[in-house]
This record gives sequence, structure tokens and C-alpha cells, in this order.
Amino acid sequence: MHPKMITGAVVQAGSCLYNTPRTIEKFEDLLADAARRGAELIVFPEAFIGGYPKGADFGARVGSRTKAGRVDYERYYNSAIALDGPELARMSKAVAKAGANVVVGVMEKGGATLYCTVLYFDKSGNLVGKHRKLMPTAMERLVWGFGDGSTMAVQDMDVGKVGALICWENYMPLARTHMYAQGVEFYCSPTVDDRPVWTPSMQHIAIEGRCFVLSAVQYMRRADAPDDYLCADGNAPDTVLINGGSCIVSPFGELLAGPVFGECIILTADLDKAQITRGKYDLDTVGHYARPDVFSLHVNTAPQYVVVEEDI
Repeated sequence: MHPKMITGAVVQAGSCLYNTPRTIEKFEDLLADAARRGAELIVFPEAFIGGYPKGADFGARVGSRTKAGRVDYERYYNSAIALDGPELARMSKAVAKAGANVVVGVMEKGGATLYCTVLYFDKSGNLVGKHRKLMPTAMERLVWGFGDGSTMAVQDMDVGKVGALICWENYMPLARTHMYAQGVEFYCSPTVDDRPVWTPSMQHIAIEGRCFVLSAVQYMRRADAPDDYLCADGNAPDTVLINGGSCIVSPFGELLAGPVFGECIILTADLDKAQITRGKYDLDTVGHYARPDVFSLHVNTAPQYVVVEEDI
């Protein structure tokens, strides 16, 4: 039986851009720190492993690409991880040592295409699920592929039902509805959106879904990237590229932790699942507060393949 009270944590930290071994060391250290604080569910930001190349343009122009931009993309691709690779094995070992459930954003190698992905690990370190971002935003579409409906499942973990939407996927009302219909209790929102207006969006989602929302945002400075990194946002080492804003929100929209800006930090909060039931007493958007005779949502959860082989 799932516990009624758990301790949740969101990790606010940035990648060591283009240095995946060092980033995994950072993941191990932060994970151990959060576990020492009693966290049973730990959420890391979007693209934490593999990095979010804030301010890079990869040499793209309308109708042309530069040779230097292609080299930049190669460097970025080489920083991503494969789910059958040594990096994943090392992460699994760290999760098992911490003994906590973990949700972490990674850049995933899917063949020759990169996907912005969230991985779900149980407390034994097993990879129990993943979610590929459905809708990369703006120039992200230049370097990331599109996920499909086959990775939208909420995971039944020992703390309860855990799901994740990445960054601006959280602005897709139908994607949120699909999460609510699966009974999500701990709605995770890994992101790099560091705007102050992100927090009220997380509060809205918590109220709308009557679920806990755990939003982990990167905090990254220019010094976290290589010296030769071409960044449109500035090249002074102390330039803040991603400013944080992580938070944890109750099913009634109350801020239980955060938001915190301008520093690396781990935020924790005690999460009482009784609040979910008490909240759904008067608002269950996929139950008694729904009108299926007027509105309905159809979700295609089948994997999508470019090539389908058939015997004729």
C-alpha cells in the first residue's frame, strides 16, 4: 500500500555543459544530499544530464546552416546518453544507493535523433519508465525530435502515482487532462523556464488537478559551460543563463517550498496525500466535475514508426 505521507524534493542545479561525466558526478552528489534529508521522491530539472544549451543557435539561418553549427551539434549529441549505455548504469547505481524514487531530465540518444526525455527510477535503481517531450519549443525543434503518445504513462511507484510533463508541455491543456485521467498524485514539472510567472502556472495546475506539483528548474551560469561556448546571453563567467525558480505546491495551490531564484538549492516538503482526496471533494476535472456528454479527449498512445514491415 502506498504511504499517505511522503517527503518530496526538487533539485535546483545546472549541468556542466558538454561534460556529461562531471554532470553525472554532480547528479550523484545532489541525489545523495537529497536522500540524506529524507526525500523519498526527488525531481531534477529538464535536460539535466546532457545539458540545455541556452543561448546557442547551432549556426542555423533560414535556408542555410554553418559548418561550425554542425560541429556544435555534434558536440551536443556526444553529450547525450543512450538508455543502454554506461551513463544510465551509473545513474541507476546512484539511485539504488540513495534509496529514493527519482525523476530526472536527460538528453536521450534515440538513434541519430536527440530527445528531451524524463526518466523514472524506482528506489531500487530500476528504470521503470520514460517520457519524451511531445512538443519542443521554438528553436528546440532544431536539435530535438518529437515524442509520441506511447511515453505519456503515469508511473505507479511505491510513493504513489508519479507523472511528468516537461517545460512548456505544461501549457498543453489536453496533455494535463490526460495526466489527471491517469490519477496522477505527484505531478512533476522539470523545466528551464525561470520566469517568475512560471510559479502561478504550477499553482494553477496543482489546483486544477488536485495533485502535488514538484517543479525543478536549472540554475546555470556561464561558468558552467566551456570557455569556447558561443552564447548569445553573454560571456562573463558570472552571467546567469538559467535563474531557477523551483517550487513544490499543494493540491490547494499553496506553496510548500520556493520559489527560490539565483542559487543552487534543494527544496523539500512533507506531502500529505489526504489533501488530494479532500481537494477532489469539490473539484475532480476528470470525474464529477467533468461533462463527457459535451467534452471528451481521445489520446493515441500507440508508438509511431517511420517504417512498418508487413508480410503481404
